[in-house]
Amino acid sequence: MLYITGDTHRRFGRVAAFCEAEKTTCDDTLVILGDAGINFFGPEKDLKLKEELSKLPITILCIHGNHEKRPQKIKGYRKQRFKEAVAYVEDRFPRLAFARDGDIYKIDGFSMIAIGGAYSMDKHYRLAKNISWWADEQPSDLIKRRVERSLAAHSWKVDLVASHTCPISKVPREVFPAGISAASADVSTEAWLERIENRLEYSRWYAGHFHVDKDDGDMRFVSNEFLAVGIKGKDS
Repeated sequence: MLYITGDTHRRFGRVAAFCEAEKTTCDDTLVILGDAGINFFGPEKDLKLKEELSKLPITILCIHGNHEKRPQKIKGYRKQRFKEAVAYVEDRFPRLAFARDGDIYKIDGFSMIAIGGAYSMDKHYRLAKNISWWADEQPSDLIKRRVERSLAAHSWKVDLVASHTCPISKVPREVFPAGISAASADVSTEAWLERIENRLEYSRWYAGHFHVDKDDGDMRFVSNEFLAVGIKGKDS
């Protein structure tokens, strides 16, 4: 089965409980829609969490979020074949993979493109408080071109989109944190995703980032839910 959930921010108790309740196996895949929190503090502190996650009976594929370091910039990660595409994986943890933006994965019969990154609404707070923030949190022009080339090679058709943020017209502004102005946000990634969405033929688009479980047409925002993707990309 293919399962999808939202940002975990280093808290995996609900994932462990889900695996136990659903009797998952390593043949099942869980996609985390960014901000997994696995690569956050650095190799020494993150190692213990990775060891714990490697014991879960499931394979995890993480989309890149804005509150985590890119795995390609961490020693020990290398590109490996994963679900008929490429992901960043450490040899010690082969079932803990990080998607390469623009790759189209084949999972449980579905084609799914990964598009990570977003602007941190709390950027200035983080900088003022000396909390981790990464300048490459949003997709670069190089990444954007790679995504577009990948979709063009597939005639702009995929079953599923797994992204961290969403097209600008779909942004759930009602969930913005108090005291944070949407007017001050950099929405260049969302504007680009809007152009992608206008050209793309797909069945279902999943996004995290906004910490809400909500349906908006073919767009599904996922936070705490676990969705099982079924026939023709419909979830339950």
